[in-house]
Amino acid sequence: MRKLSINELFLLIAGIGLFLACKKDEPSEPPKVGIFFSIADKQVAFTSLTKRVASWNWDFGDGKSSTEANPVHVYESGGYYTVTLSGTGENGDVISVKADLAVALTPYVLLTGGPTAANGKTWKLTSNHPVQDKLANADATFTIAKGAPATLPPGAFGLYLSMPEVYEDTYTFYFDGRYAHDVKADKASFAGLLNQMMTGAAANIVNQGGKSFGLCTAKYTPQSGATFTYVEKENFAVPSVYGPGGNLTYENVSTLNFSGTEFIGLMDKQRKVILQDISDKSMRVVMFMAASQTYYPLNTHALVLTFEVVK
Repeated sequence: MRKLSINELFLLIAGIGLFLACKKDEPSEPPKVGIFFSIADKQVAFTSLTKRVASWNWDFGDGKSSTEANPVHVYESGGYYTVTLSGTGENGDVISVKADLAVALTPYVLLTGGPTAANGKTWKLTSNHPVQDKLANADATFTIAKGAPATLPPGAFGLYLSMPEVYEDTYTFYFDGRYAHDVKADKASFAGLLNQMMTGAAANIVNQGGKSFGLCTAKYTPQSGATFTYVEKENFAVPSVYGPGGNLTYENVSTLNFSGTEFIGLMDKQRKVILQDISDKSMRVVMFMAASQTYYPLNTHALVLTFEVVK
């Protein structure tokens, strides 16, 4: 093998240096960032799925943060949170990615949207009635009331009672216990017809399309600064013609109660209701009604109706 001359060796070294300098000046690839997580109650273990990242910055969506690559975070309250991971590359580029979390979704969080829902969570009666919806007797098992259909067809209150407006009113629950009620354009609410008459409020009746079932709509001004109370499990005693001594107790039920004159769904003598079931998108509520002048104010009927989230 021929030995390189001094000049040839110098040119080789210079060429290698020039090649390395050119490689160094080439732009590096940007960082890549992803999020993996696993949830156990209020504790969330995060894993950063990153490439070419020199530092990490996590925003957990509850005011807390971390610079660890794979942090474990415990939320103080269940709720919906948006987590942001920002990865900084070796060249200074910052790439961010977000992930939505549903943490420890208790019924109260499902009802209110949790602590991050600044506007609360708003509900309205669904017109697409599931099979559980019914006009029932205020008895122990909510049997179908006489003359009422076994199942309510879609838009039943508009279709058969000419009261489609009852599907429009909205009810908003806030995590801090506030409650807001919007009676929309007609300024009236779904109501028990007899209760309006017995309380001297008959002049407020707007629509008596549901008279055959003791229902109407009536003028109502929502209470300013209203609040609500949720109880997960209690024995709830209700004045009822079906109970011994005029009272019927529903054991181990979830309830919603309201301040002042407020209510959800149906305006009647009985404002406290049973929350039978709740999910992220719907909830089923039992609202009581006194529909017999002979037994008033004892409840004779119950409306078992489903509410849906207003998007």
